[in-house]
Amino acid sequence: MKKRFGILILIIFTTLQLTGCVQSEDNKTITRVGMLIEHSINDQTWGNKGYRGLLQIKEELDMEVFFQEGVHTQQQVNRSVEKFANQGVQLIIGHSSTYGEMFHNIQATYPDIHFLYVNGAYSDDNLTSLNFNSLAMGYFAGMLAAEMTETNRVGIIAAYEWQPEVEGFYEGVKYQNEEVSVDIQYVYSWDESELALEYYHNMVDNQIDVIYPAGDAYSVSVLEEARDDKINSIGFVNDQQAIGGQTVLTSTIQHIDKLYVYAVEQLIKGELEGGIYNYGFAEEVISMGPYSEKVPESFQEELQEKIDVYIETGLLPYQLNEAS
Repeated sequence: MKKRFGILILIIFTTLQLTGCVQSEDNKTITRVGMLIEHSINDQTWGNKGYRGLLQIKEELDMEVFFQEGVHTQQQVNRSVEKFANQGVQLIIGHSSTYGEMFHNIQATYPDIHFLYVNGAYSDDNLTSLNFNSLAMGYFAGMLAAEMTETNRVGIIAAYEWQPEVEGFYEGVKYQNEEVSVDIQYVYSWDESELALEYYHNMVDNQIDVIYPAGDAYSVSVLEEARDDKINSIGFVNDQQAIGGQTVLTSTIQHIDKLYVYAVEQLIKGELEGGIYNYGFAEEVISMGPYSEKVPESFQEELQEKIDVYIETGLLPYQLNEAS
């Protein structure tokens, strides 16, 4: 009897050990995180925002962090990834959509490293794309622009045609006021300030009185020019009211710092794998910034009600109308 009891205890103990191993394998060990940044951590927009997200990972999750600036070619990515690998980095964040293809080209060489980047369509077992729901972001910016225009002419200066916020902005404008015309221009770069300013001046000459510069570095230049010209604007990615003052009606903010911390937490828990994921207002990684005193409180409340319904249903106002 004692012998059988002893065998039973051994079986139970062995089972618990095996179960513990399975559970531990579900969680990923991450103590060192590296980040690649295309340009500089000292800009006033995207690069600095990514760097602040990396610091949040360090502070909130108690991890060692590393970064490389000025990384924008495949060769530079290869060198940086190898350097990170030698430093024992287990997670590499590419702070740009451009890193998707570059990571895809080399991820198989580093099966013990998880690669993560933003706003792209590449994915593998150890490659994850985190996407902002920029369609909704642009939509609510468009509603505000249509509400605030006095000339019935508004404009958006985007970097690329694939940006979802462009379609969102157009749809939001037309939902709020079908009579408002929308001028859409592309500069085909995140940082092309000279061409963006040229488009801006052309738009102002054509009586546009609300502008949405949906790009990185050039958004700062356009907002500064709009402030001096007393043209209303909508900030992009960051809260840019400090740049344009009360001419910035609000900003469509992407909280990349919150998104990175959230993603790393999910990765550690084993709840984030290789694949493509979308996040937005519901996850609080996109929000509207402070409103200018020019925006009536009644419309601020109306817009927030629309955002709340979107968070609850996943449907934008025009989609709700189509569904009813």
